[in-house]
Order: sequence, then structure tokens, then C-alpha cells
Amino acid sequence: MDQYAVFGNPIAQSKSPFIHSAFAEATGEQIEYKSQLVAVDDFASAAQKFFQQGGKGLNITAPFKGDAYSYATQLSARARRAGAVNTLALQADGTILGDTTDGVGLVNDICNNLNWPIKDKSILILGAGGAVRGVLQSLFEAEPVSICIANRTASKAVSLAKGFADLGKIQGIGLDQLGEITQGFDLVISATSAGLVGEEVNLPTNILKPTSNAYDMIYSAKPTAFMRWASPLAAKTSDGLGMLVGQAAASFALWRGVQPETQTIIAKLRENL
Repeated sequence: MDQYAVFGNPIAQSKSPFIHSAFAEATGEQIEYKSQLVAVDDFASAAQKFFQQGGKGLNITAPFKGDAYSYATQLSARARRAGAVNTLALQADGTILGDTTDGVGLVNDICNNLNWPIKDKSILILGAGGAVRGVLQSLFEAEPVSICIANRTASKAVSLAKGFADLGKIQGIGLDQLGEITQGFDLVISATSAGLVGEEVNLPTNILKPTSNAYDMIYSAKPTAFMRWASPLAAKTSDGLGMLVGQAAASFALWRGVQPETQTIIAKLRENL
């Protein structure tokens, strides 16, 4: 039976074994999938041992996405853009392909599960960290009219925007400049960790339209702080559980050549959060 795993530190919280086992059952693919705690300074040797022992593919979570980028012998275009890898796949010639599927998972959740359009829409992204870098190419492939990145440290947002300026209209600003926005955005995506630490979100309401959609890349059993802020302002809201399942589905498809259905798994996970 083909072997797959997720590497991380910590790893106990990972939903990946449940998700991929469910995908395998639904598609009839014969795989075994485990989670593995890897020492912070031991990624390369752990990955090498996994593949030498017959492993076929790995998912990568924090803090190893940069290590996986360096370990891969070839990179997808979107992984090269992101500077990070969340999926490693053994190729027929013995090389290791590094890919990032976070952006695909995000766009599929927004466009297909939630039925929120991206094409010709304006997008605001809150945050300018690795999570944002990992999804920008996929967002541009969905053809928005513009993307604005707002970050507490404005220079980080500006730098990130410059790196993707060849793909479309994009700008970076400071969070303190959001109050100057004269027209709201169609889609606001939170890629900050504010909700994780229990902070309340305090943003200028002018960034939303009455028809706006608000998406939080983190997920929770209860509405996140960002969702609680946006919902009274008439925005449709969602957390990132569908993104989690979507990026896993893209990894599974890369490994097995089969695209699993995701909505059933999202519903099962939602019940157990």
C-alpha cells in the first residue's frame, strides 16, 4: 500500500490523516497516511528516510514549508512564486516535485463551495506573511480586477505587492491607511492570526460594501473574530475550513491523479470541530 504522511512540529492537531483517509475511501485509492512529528532541525534527513523507505508523497505544515522548498529537486511555478512548499511528490524518474496547493484550495472554496465570484472583483487581503505569498498567484489566475494587501508594517505589504505586480493590478498599504479607502472591496480576506489569540477585530467599516464577502483563512468551531466583525455589516462570511480541505484535495490529485469531492469531508469536519 502506497505510503503518504504529513510532517510538522507540532503535528497532533493535524486534520490531514482524517481528510486523506476519507479521500482514499471515497475514491477507492489504496493508500496509508500518517502524521509524523519531525524535529525542527531534522527535516531533510526525515524526508530522505521517508522516500528511501518507499514513501510516495508528503504534506508539509509549519514550520517546514521553507525546508520543503529547499529539499525539492524541482518546483512548480506557483511554489517558486510562493517560496514555500506544502506538498512533495515522488516522480517516476525519482525526482521530488515541490508544489504549494494552498492557493488552489482557497480559490476552489471561495468560487466553487461558497459560489462567491472573484473574476472582475476587487480583493483586499489583510496580512502580508507567508500565507498570503502562497495564494496570490492562484488568486490572480481567477482574474480579479485588483488586489490590495494591507499589513501592520506597510513596507512588507509594498514589497510583497511588487513581487507579484507582473500578474495584475496590485498594491500594498499599511493597515492605518485603510480609513482612507473611498470605495469598498468585493472580497476581504483575513490572513492574520488576530482571531487565533482572541483579539477583537477593529477595522474601518468603509472597506466593505453592502454586497461584500468576508473570508477568514483560519477556521474555528465558532465564528472567528473577523467573521463576527464583518457579519453585522451585512457581509457574507466564511472561515477557512474549506480551504484546508481544498488544499488537501489538490495534493491528493497531484499524487493519485484523482480529484476527490470535498464538500462531504468539509461537512464531516465541521461537525467534529
